[in-house]
Amino acid sequence: MRITIILVAPARAENIGAAARAMKTMGFTQLRIVDSEAHHEPATRWVAHGSGDIIDNIVVFPTLAAALSDVDFTIATTARSRARFHYYATPAELVPILEEKSAWMNHAALVFGREDSGLTNDELELADVLTGVPMVADYPSLNLGQAVMVYCYQLASLMQQPAKEVDASDEFQLQALRSRVMTLLASLDVADDVKLVDWLQQRLGLLGQRDTAMLHRLVHDIEKNITK
Repeated sequence: MRITIILVAPARAENIGAAARAMKTMGFTQLRIVDSEAHHEPATRWVAHGSGDIIDNIVVFPTLAAALSDVDFTIATTARSRARFHYYATPAELVPILEEKSAWMNHAALVFGREDSGLTNDELELADVLTGVPMVADYPSLNLGQAVMVYCYQLASLMQQPAKEVDASDEFQLQALRSRVMTLLASLDVADDVKLVDWLQQRLGLLGQRDTAMLHRLVHDIEKNITK
């Protein structure tokens, strides 16, 4: 499975360089940036030391949605309260999740937000799973480069595994299921039930391959019966 690192609107060139250096150290190669040109500043390469190939191959996107257009599974980092969301994984808990997903998905993305404000609610809603680093301090703080290193270190074992052959029919099944479920909720006139929608959005990301296929069948049967 490919794992792409995405930085949303990074403001400091030094942080981009530190992120690239962390990626290089742990075997990650693909870096995308949303809505920022800070990586063109000289400080990026000064800090990236030895990671120029990652900087050279950065791809820039105008929005996070555009950056995720070819991604099967999205993990978004956040330091916000878990209260609104129904599933929140630590870096260690992501490993078995991604190991299972690698059997039927080709491309995952790990998204980091702005240095000062993180990801917006709309951006968090694009994720399949949310994640944060547990910290002991009363006022915890990791800079962007440190956060990227924590995750790259934790997920490095996944980069050493041989690529699995994924059936093309399985690709983007999770996104397709998410879309079908939201359309179904609208048909049932319950799409404005915020608690239900939030719960579904977060729990769908945890489904394994077989459960995703079975839920597709269930949604299909419901769709068929409500259109009779």
